Amino acid sequence: MECDEVMLTVRITAAERMLLRRLAQGHRSDVSEVVADALLDIIPTLSAPGDAYRLLGALAMPAPCALTVWLPNPLADLLVPGAARIAQITDVRIESASAALGAALRLWLAQDPVRLAANLSVMHAGRRPASALVAA
Repeated sequence: MECDEVMLTVRITAAERMLLRRLAQGHRSDVSEVVADALLDIIPTLSAPGDAYRLLGALAMPAPCALTVWLPNPLADLLVPGAARIAQITDVRIESASAALGAALRLWLAQDPVRLAANLSVMHAGRRPASALVAA
């Protein structure tokens, strides 16, 4: 049996989890969709040394809440070369795809919430809300 999505558990703070849920509600999508959009938004920036070190800093900060998300396989597959690129820049190996995703998500959520909502609106422009897809 083949699956087109991968389940990952990330570690974030309660405040980050609340912001993520608010963003999902505001865009009539689920948390996994917002995490996927966040990853698409943040991955291109991680090739810069400064951002690579910020990602490592996000890994070091305590994150007591576990959040399970589903990512499309092609998107989850980007985590491996992304982690390899971080290791190439910083000489620090990220141990798991979940850790890489969690750190990238935390960097993304650290931005201004208004900007995050605006970016999601741009990413979703012309796309029907998830609730409309279910009803169709």
